[in-house]
Amino acid sequence: MTIIETSSSRKSPDAFRTISEVAEGLDVPQHVLRFWESKFAQIKPLKRGGGRRYYRPEDVDLLRGVRALLYKDGYTIKGVQKVFREQGVRFVIETGRATVEDSVAGMAHAAAERAESGVFEPSANGIAMEQDVRSGLAGISKRLKDLKEELDRSIADRSPDR
Repeated sequence: MTIIETSSSRKSPDAFRTISEVAEGLDVPQHVLRFWESKFAQIKPLKRGGGRRYYRPEDVDLLRGVRALLYKDGYTIKGVQKVFREQGVRFVIETGRATVEDSVAGMAHAAAERAESGVFEPSANGIAMEQDVRSGLAGISKRLKDLKEELDRSIADRSPDR
């Protein structure tokens, strides 16, 4: 799942997004977002003149949660409606936020693997990174990996099946 990183990434995190920005960021067609609106009363973007939709950050998290439940967890439309009824909007929003956190953790893991293998790619503008930058990134990647392992151990220690 992607994080919204289109032209809207230059916007403030609190900025409203258009349907095209949200659709691109969630990797779903615009008509799917409109369909979800018809199926889930909880999805209520602001509508301006001409019916133009503007999504608040919470709306995007809610849509991200719906997407995760449908596409990642395999729920049906009726199943997601039941989740809304039984667990509430907050649960779906948190599901969407957790999806972003998983995505960031995956990127950190990939960076750690590249750091361990010594493979670094040129920066976005095609200029190779200086050695001190590489070393700094390798250190950051290692620290992130260590923190992830520590977090995993902590979660495992709290697990009720122990």
